[in-house]
This record gives sequence, C-alpha cells and structure tokens, in this order.
Amino acid sequence: MNAVDQYLQHLAAERRLSSHTVAAYRRDLARLCTLVDPMPLADLTLTDIRGAIVRLRGRNLAAPSVARHLSSWRGFYVFACRRLGYASNPCIGLRPPKMARALPQVLSPDACSQLLNGAADAASDDALQARDRAMFELLYTSGLRLSELSGLDLNDLDLQAGEAQVTGKGKKTRIVPVGRQALTALSAWLTARRLLVRDTTTPALFVNQRGVRLSGRSVQLRLNRWAMLAGLGQKVHPHMLRHAFATHVLQSSGDLRAVQEMLGHASISTTQVYTHLDWQHLAKVYDQAHPRARKKS
Repeated sequence: MNAVDQYLQHLAAERRLSSHTVAAYRRDLARLCTLVDPMPLADLTLTDIRGAIVRLRGRNLAAPSVARHLSSWRGFYVFACRRLGYASNPCIGLRPPKMARALPQVLSPDACSQLLNGAADAASDDALQARDRAMFELLYTSGLRLSELSGLDLNDLDLQAGEAQVTGKGKKTRIVPVGRQALTALSAWLTARRLLVRDTTTPALFVNQRGVRLSGRSVQLRLNRWAMLAGLGQKVHPHMLRHAFATHVLQSSGDLRAVQEMLGHASISTTQVYTHLDWQHLAKVYDQAHPRARKKS
C-alpha cells in the first residue's frame, strides 16, 4: 500500500470520515501527483508545492478550490511525517489564497411557513406526502444536515421526549430537539410508513416507495418539488432549511453556543457565520426605519 492509500485508509478507519470526503481527498492528492510528476511526494519541497499552487491558479481554479487542495495536501504530509517517516512537511508556511467568505442562503420565517404549509395544501394526502412533510419539518425544526436526516433510524426518534439522536460528521452523535409541528408530522408518517414497508426489520425512518432507505438525492428532488408546489419561485436545497433553523434561533435567543451545540459544529467559529446574517438583517431594518439612516433609493 502506497503512502496516499495509507492516508486515505487512516481517514476512513480512524477518523471515520464519510466516503464522499475520503473521495475528495483522493482527488486532491491525485491532482498533486499529476502536477509534480515525476517527482515522488516524499521529495517535494516548499518550492514544489508553491509551484503546484501556481499551476492550479493558472488553470483558473477558484480560490476556495485551491485552498481545499492545499488543506488536503497539508493533512497528508502531517500524517506522512508522523506515521511514514517523511522528513518534512513542504506545506508549512504556505497560506491559502484570500477569498471572501460566502454567506449561506437563508429562507425567511415567512418563506419557511409558505414552504411547509403551502405545499402540504397543494399536494395529495398519501404516504409519500406524509413522509415529505415529516422530513422537511424535521430539517427545519432541528437543523439537520441532509446526511443526518437520511441516516436516521426508527430507534433514533423519541416522540415522547420530543428529541432525536443524529449521527453527524466523524460519526459523532448528538441529541436534537424536535418541534411540536414536526412531532405531529412524524406521527402521521409513522402510521403511513406501514403502507410502504413490507420488511418490518427495516430500520430506516424515511423510506422510498420500495420500502428501502431514502437517498439524499431523493430528498433534494422532493424538496424542490415542494418548493414549486408552494409557489416560492426559487430552488430550495435541504441545507437552506438548516441555515434557516440556525439563523431564526439565533435571532430569537442570541445564544450562539446553544446553536453551535444543536448544529453539531466542532468549532464555534463555524457557527459565527450566522451572526453576520443576523447583522445583515438588523442593518436592513435600520436602513428602512431610522430617520438618519442612509438615503433610500
């Protein structure tokens, strides 16, 4: 097994990263091998890595993509120095290109209500609609990631306590609250679920028409369908409901640490992006309401 394969095995087995994340690391390291060919990775210097970055930028790769490549390479060399006897990490001292931090797209509370209520009124009342309503209420009320939602099992849900146990990044589990309307929708779905599931040993909470676990891609497609039925006039992806959850809770409570815990963020700096969104909202209100605000167009 070569050095890259050993590192990827470490990511999957020891750090328990998802298969999609490991695949991304594989692609980034394969790109490095191509950029420096025929030099072996163990012999690369700071100059070589800097040259690889210049070649990436020369291919019009966006700054965030270049930064991700550098992060992947740096992680590999940290592992190789500790475990494989590499003499040095040639990525030390290199900084990623500067880039503006993109703020997440967030639906307003009114738009979330329109999505969850308007689509339900327009759609037929069958098992799939009950499932979709439960999924989207849960995404919004609990701030779940798409993978966390599709990975839920029946025994992860506690309707009596009003909570669910979810498995997030790095296989870390956390308990999240489940709101009243989501609990009502989940109860309706659990009744309807019996119509789709023939194998009573199937653990998945959300299943498709064949009675097997619903894929993340299917959740995305169904959510877009609901947005169209609700007349939102825009594409909606599952992470927008997670962003909406975080923003709306933060605006109401001001408790950044609590939002961090509910989202399952390892670092509070990741959660702080929602304070910028909140400030944008406040600034807009100020501009519209204060007599000494900026001149209105």
